[in-house]
Amino acid sequence: MEDSDHPVVPITLKAEELSKSFNRRIIFKDISFSIGTGASIAITGKNGSGKSTLMKIVAGLLSPSFGKILYEASGTPIDVDKAHRTMGFVAPYLQLYEEFTALENIELFARMRTSQKADSAGAETLLRRFNLWNRRNDFVRGYSSGMKQRLKYVLALGNKPGVLMLDEPSANLDEEGSEAVKGIVSEGKHTWILAVATNDEREAEWCSQRIHVGV
Repeated sequence: MEDSDHPVVPITLKAEELSKSFNRRIIFKDISFSIGTGASIAITGKNGSGKSTLMKIVAGLLSPSFGKILYEASGTPIDVDKAHRTMGFVAPYLQLYEEFTALENIELFARMRTSQKADSAGAETLLRRFNLWNRRNDFVRGYSSGMKQRLKYVLALGNKPGVLMLDEPSANLDEEGSEAVKGIVSEGKHTWILAVATNDEREAEWCSQRIHVGV
């Protein structure tokens, strides 16, 4: 998935003593790690242990109760908002614009991230890879849950991310879709920071590091 027209800029993501509480209940506490481009981390734990919460904090969708997330590009600190524009995030709870077609979603997400038009050739490659090309002009509201999940991968990867975050990577996917994800990860993880939240040992084994959450 590397693109010679988009050279890899080394990124480092640092979590420093992250803790999160809801209604006085501690979800997790004092989580720290540092990970750079070409490395990968699996976030594991029981259901309800806070895996998705930690992913949302790293992605900037939630704030930690304590601690902080830091980002660097080529060793230089970068603004959080700029870092978030380099992220691709896939999760079953993320929403698509169901009143639009797949192609319209791709165009909309590209403009929101970069204020530029989508890479049409790259979008076609990804749509074909995830077996959505023949449905590209259909409204997303008519998609199955598996098709919606595959489209989320197209949107995340179309951004040529520096950080790819996968929460339950195979959720709602059949065997064909799961194999497509496995292939994409195998080909491209050396170009990203890869973070995977999962209870599936096979998915955890994609990663070189592991953090187990839960108190």
